[in-house]
Amino acid sequence: MSACNRIRFVLVGTQHPGNIGAAARAMKTMGLSRLVLVAPEKPLDEAAYRRSAGAEDVLGDAPVLPTLAEAVADCRLVLGCTARARRVALEELLPADAAARAVQRAGEPAEVAVVFGRERTGLSNDELQLCHVAVHIPSDPAFSSLNLAAAVQVLAYELRLAQLAGVPAPAPEPGFREQVASHAQLEGLFGQLGDTLDEIDFHKGRAPESAMRKLRRLFLKAELSEQEVRLLRGILSDAQRMARLAASGSA
Repeated sequence: MSACNRIRFVLVGTQHPGNIGAAARAMKTMGLSRLVLVAPEKPLDEAAYRRSAGAEDVLGDAPVLPTLAEAVADCRLVLGCTARARRVALEELLPADAAARAVQRAGEPAEVAVVFGRERTGLSNDELQLCHVAVHIPSDPAFSSLNLAAAVQVLAYELRLAQLAGVPAPAPEPGFREQVASHAQLEGLFGQLGDTLDEIDFHKGRAPESAMRKLRRLFLKAELSEQEVRLLRGILSDAQRMARLAASGSA
């Protein structure tokens, strides 16, 4: 299986079915076929298939899922395409750099997702929070808005170039190499971490969002393995158990 067969394009909350068809066409011209739809506002219709212009198979094979978390659960790298800086602090890459990283990670092998948001509003902060890296297309600031299919074409083209350039997979490390944790495993860790911080009263009445954003970024940069996630979750479980014992003793 080629690296690009492990890369999926995820369209979130698409408002116009025709744009999904045009995005499918943009993908297929660059040798990409894995499309996932998350909660589109309208089902695929005649306009979608007409604008796909020969990429009907890409549309026909595209699963429709209710949430972004489900669409990227098995991924080891999630790239979120966003047009503007937001409060979510993520590493930001240009399309060419993002494509090189995606092809490299897919060659490990690992599943990779490239995520696009709604035509008018893009990805929400909560959705960007589920991404590991932000991708920004450096369009003209005086007229920066790209059509969804145009943005898909830019990323698909850069992925094609990266694949043709033969981006090397990382050299294997000596000895056993642990598998990088999946998106779902990391989200499980973050959920338990948030619960634990609440139980030990870490925030002291302050809003938890800022601390959790920083902690998410810290752990994402570490590229935790599955074994490391299990270790951390074991520590958190013990911390939760002790917090509950303390709470029951003081009741």
